[in-house]
Amino acid sequence: MPADTADQPSLDPTDLGPVLAPEGWALLNRLSAEGSYREADALALSTRLRKDGHAPELVAAVLTQLRLRGKAAAKFGPFAQRMVFTQAGLEQATRLQVAALHAGRFADAGVRHVADLGCGLGADAMALAALDLQVTAVDRDPTVAAAATVNLMPFPSAQVVCADAVEWARQADELDGASGTSGPDGFWLDPARRVLSTSGSARVFNPEAFSPPLSFVEALAEAGRAVGVKMGPGIPHESVPAGCEAQWVSVGGDLTEAVLWFNAVARPGVRRAALVLGGDGGSAGNGSPSGQGSAELTSAEDFGASPAVEVAGVGGVGCWLYEPDGAVIRAGLVADLVAREHADAGGRLLDEHIAYFCADELVQTPFARAYEVLSVMPYHVKGLRRWAKETGVRRLDVKKRGMAVTPEEVRRLVMSGQKSGGKGGKAGTSRAGANGAWAGRHATLVLTRVGQEHLAIEVRPV
Repeated sequence: MPADTADQPSLDPTDLGPVLAPEGWALLNRLSAEGSYREADALALSTRLRKDGHAPELVAAVLTQLRLRGKAAAKFGPFAQRMVFTQAGLEQATRLQVAALHAGRFADAGVRHVADLGCGLGADAMALAALDLQVTAVDRDPTVAAAATVNLMPFPSAQVVCADAVEWARQADELDGASGTSGPDGFWLDPARRVLSTSGSARVFNPEAFSPPLSFVEALAEAGRAVGVKMGPGIPHESVPAGCEAQWVSVGGDLTEAVLWFNAVARPGVRRAALVLGGDGGSAGNGSPSGQGSAELTSAEDFGASPAVEVAGVGGVGCWLYEPDGAVIRAGLVADLVAREHADAGGRLLDEHIAYFCADELVQTPFARAYEVLSVMPYHVKGLRRWAKETGVRRLDVKKRGMAVTPEEVRRLVMSGQKSGGKGGKAGTSRAGANGAWAGRHATLVLTRVGQEHLAIEVRPV
C-alpha cells in the first residue's frame, strides 16, 4: 500500500524536508539496512513507526523514500541505499553504468571541470566526480537540488548550485571572460522532457520544448566547448544538429537514450552510433541481456546514407530472421549491420521500410536477436486459428513490425477457443509422439509486412 494512505497526511513525494532532518535521515537509513521495502507491508510499518512516536509526515516521507530506493536499485545498484530520490527524477535519471560512460568521454577528452546543467538527482555528476573531475551541478528546483546535494556528499570535487541552468551558464561565461578565471571547460545536460499540468506530467517530444531547449545546447557547442546532451531515444533524425555525433544506447535490450556529443567529446569519423550493453552493463552475443563488455556499431555517414543491400523478402523454412536491437534501428544502422556482418550469409532486408532482415546462415551478433524460420503464412486470423489448433499451440508469443495490430489483440483472436495450459503447456517447439504431432507447444509468431503482403512467420528464438 502506498505510503500516503487514507489514515496518513497527504504527502507530495518530492517533499524531502522530513527525511533530510537528523531524525528522518537516521530512521530512513536504519530501515534501509534492515531489509528491502515491500508495498504490502507499508501500512503495518507505518502503524508501527507512528506508535513508536514518529510524526505522521516523517513516516510518510520515509516510506516514500524506501519505495523509491527499491525502484532505484535497477539503476544505481547498492548506491541506491544511501541516496534520496524524487519520482520524476528517478524516472529520468541515467543508469549509473551508463553515466560512467558519459563521464569517461569528458575525462578522455582532457576536460577538467564539467558543469552538469539540469543535474536532476546527480547521477551523471556522481560519475563525473568519481573520475576526480571538478563538477558543478546546477538545478533550479530546490527539492531536486537538495536531493543532488545529499547524493553528491561523498564527492568533495562536486558542488551543487540551485539556479536556472541557462542563466547560470550565461553568468559563468560573463565572469569567465571578465576575470580571466577558468570556468567549466565541459558541459553535460539532461534536459527535462516532461511538462507539468493539473492532470500530472506529460512527455514532450519537440527538442525546443525541452528545458533547456536544444538551441541552447547548440549555442554552447558553437563556442567550442565540449558538450554532451542526453535526449530521448525517439529524437527525429532531422532534429539532430549537423556536426555532432549521435549515439543511441540500449541496456539489456531496452533502448534508454540518445546522446549528442559536440567538439572534443565527439569522436572523429563517427556521425551516428549504436551502443549495446547487457543488463549488467556488458554486451551479450545474439542480443541476450547478459555478458561482459560492450558492442558498438558506428558510421561516419549522415542519416539516410547507409550502404545499399538486397531487399528480397523472407525466404523459406530454415533461414534466419533477425530483429535488430532498438539502438541499431534508431541510429538508422540496420542496412549497415546487414552489409558488415551478414553479407556473406546471404543477408537481405525483408522490406526497405521494415527493420527485420533475413540471412541463409546463423551469424552470432550482439546487435540483433536471431530466430529460426519454421513456416511462413499469410496473415489471416482464421487461418492462424486453424494453425494453432492443428499444431497444438497452448502458449503464443507475438511480435510485430509494420502492421496496425497489437500483439495482445492477435494473441486473443488466434487463441480463441484453444485450451490453455495443461500437460505440456510449457513445452518448446520440439515435435512429440511417433506420428510427429505437435503437443502443447509454446509458439512464437512474427507479424510483418513485405511490400503489400502481410505475413505471419512462425519462428524459434535462438
